[in-house]
Amino acid sequence: MSPRRLLVVQSCVALACVGASALTLVQAQGAVPEMRSEGPVRYACGGIGVDESTAMRAAMKSHPLSLLFARADGAYLADVAVTLTGAAGPPVSLRAGGPVCLLNLPAGNYTVEAASEGVRKRQTVTVGGAPKTLDFRF
Repeated sequence: MSPRRLLVVQSCVALACVGASALTLVQAQGAVPEMRSEGPVRYACGGIGVDESTAMRAAMKSHPLSLLFARADGAYLADVAVTLTGAAGPPVSLRAGGPVCLLNLPAGNYTVEAASEGVRKRQTVTVGGAPKTLDFRF
């Protein structure tokens, strides 16, 4: 191969690598936060920013239970105290670091209590079968 052709091939390979790295960075910015564990419950809370919010909402269909937190006017809320009681055993407490929480938990009946801005809300849900979403408005 001529030196000029080799330089063109090397340049194309370098550009392809840069493009793949940029795509990986964009995908990582819109990723769902890492799952955490609390007993038999695995969860991820987030949704701050458009990319992460879009990724979290897209992932809702892949988790047995999703929680959404917003003010009465529709503005999303973060830093919500959540307590989950029911089929998973002892109560599970977590702090939602964003307006969307994705939960993987055993099938059964649950009570979810969420507290924000001095207000407590409680909802019950049966998990199993199709994914469920609970919407908490404060």
